[in-house]
Amino acid sequence: MTEHDVLIVGAGPTGLVLALWLVAQGVRVRIIDRNVGPGSTSRAMVVHARTLELYRQLDLAAPVVEAGHRNPAINLWARGKVRAHIDFAPTGEALTPFPFVLVYPQDHHERFLAARLEAMGVVVERRTELVDLEDANGGVTAHLRRPDGSEELCAAQYLAGCDGARSPVRHKLAIGFSGGTYNQTFYVADVEASGSAANGQAHVSLESSDFVALLAYGNKGQGRLIGVVRDEREDAERLTFEDVSHRAIEGLGFSIDKVNWFSTYRVHHRVADRYRQGRVFLLGDAAHVHSPVGGQGMNTGIGDAINLAWKLAAVLKGRAPDRLLDSYEDERIAFAHQLVETTDRLFTFVTTEGRLVDFARLWIAPTIATFAYRIGSVREFLFRIVSQTQLNYRGGPLSRGDAGRVHGGDRLPWVSEGGLDNHASLSAIAWQVHVYGTASDDLRRWCLTRGLPCHVFPWVEAYATAGLENDAVYLMRPDSYVALAAGEQTGEGLEAYFAEHGISL
Repeated sequence: MTEHDVLIVGAGPTGLVLALWLVAQGVRVRIIDRNVGPGSTSRAMVVHARTLELYRQLDLAAPVVEAGHRNPAINLWARGKVRAHIDFAPTGEALTPFPFVLVYPQDHHERFLAARLEAMGVVVERRTELVDLEDANGGVTAHLRRPDGSEELCAAQYLAGCDGARSPVRHKLAIGFSGGTYNQTFYVADVEASGSAANGQAHVSLESSDFVALLAYGNKGQGRLIGVVRDEREDAERLTFEDVSHRAIEGLGFSIDKVNWFSTYRVHHRVADRYRQGRVFLLGDAAHVHSPVGGQGMNTGIGDAINLAWKLAAVLKGRAPDRLLDSYEDERIAFAHQLVETTDRLFTFVTTEGRLVDFARLWIAPTIATFAYRIGSVREFLFRIVSQTQLNYRGGPLSRGDAGRVHGGDRLPWVSEGGLDNHASLSAIAWQVHVYGTASDDLRRWCLTRGLPCHVFPWVEAYATAGLENDAVYLMRPDSYVALAAGEQTGEGLEAYFAEHGISL
């Protein structure tokens, strides 16, 4: 029987990121996947700003951005013309180092992450399948089937189910997967196109009883089409690109020169009833699935992995009690329910048929979008939602206090002033303190005696604009979210926080 700290089942982006973050913290992991290799095609295309910010912790952001394609804007088409142009840069440049939507196909993404993991000494074990599992006697015993058909037992302290929407791990635990399946069938196609819309930007076309989105990537004219098969058809899995409606595609005013790949699939909206059962966890599509509107799915799974990784590492190293792991479900399941609800509303809007809905889609929505996007606060709100920089754990079990407009559980506002990037220190997967202004000698001494890094940023007005408070203390979690925000600089307040949660440094 082999023994590991964490056995990861599933080597998609969620499982690979979990493995990378655990290995970086000195945790022994084993990662298996029943497939022969990374997928050769993919539906997930978008890597959002918050994911890229988190990728800085392992120096992944720069190579991912270089390999992907920056989409600086989204164009909303209706009745054959651009009715709204949404440019990310003017708003995003003040909020994040990554003020764009990055298109990086999931198959490419997986291969990149797997190569990084192998460079760290861990190889994905392909064609290896979970047969059964038992959570007992302070650990998990997994029954595995190897590529040659033989079976083995693997012992681990914890098991992470990152094995997709049909998750065998979830089924073996008999955890409910509440929700449903949309009537419509989606199609996705990898195409080479020419015309006015083949300009390297993202486009959404709304037409009567039709919808399509185009995400540009790779060479000029190369992109991914995502659309809806309008008619309910029993033979949806056998459809070809010629079988689906091209009304919305033609509305973009471009022509498709070549179809490299085409597939159809059904869309579900479900959230697991629990994310943790004993020493077993569910992450990514095993825990939540929803419509592809907004490209949130893969990014949410990656967020699951990074949220859980530092907690597992702390518990395994004896620096926190097992109850810390309960906060994973508390923090992530609330976001999953919110995401499913939001994407469900958007999906319903773009797919519902009928004259009244068509009128709203073709005439009212583009007008409102154009008007609303001229308002700075609306632009910022939309960017934060899409980029997941708005995601926070306010009110969560690990979140305490507020200072300025920043609350415990928030993502730390990003400020780049005079070449100083206040997110740079967050590349360390570790607890740390930030002070914007002046740190007292007592606070510095307290941090020094406990080995807690204290980063002090001389006060400039840009910090106030971002919502930070002069001389306040911000205790940062290892996943770069604010744990505690306090206007008073006292080591006692920090001591009390760690004592409350049983965390040692």
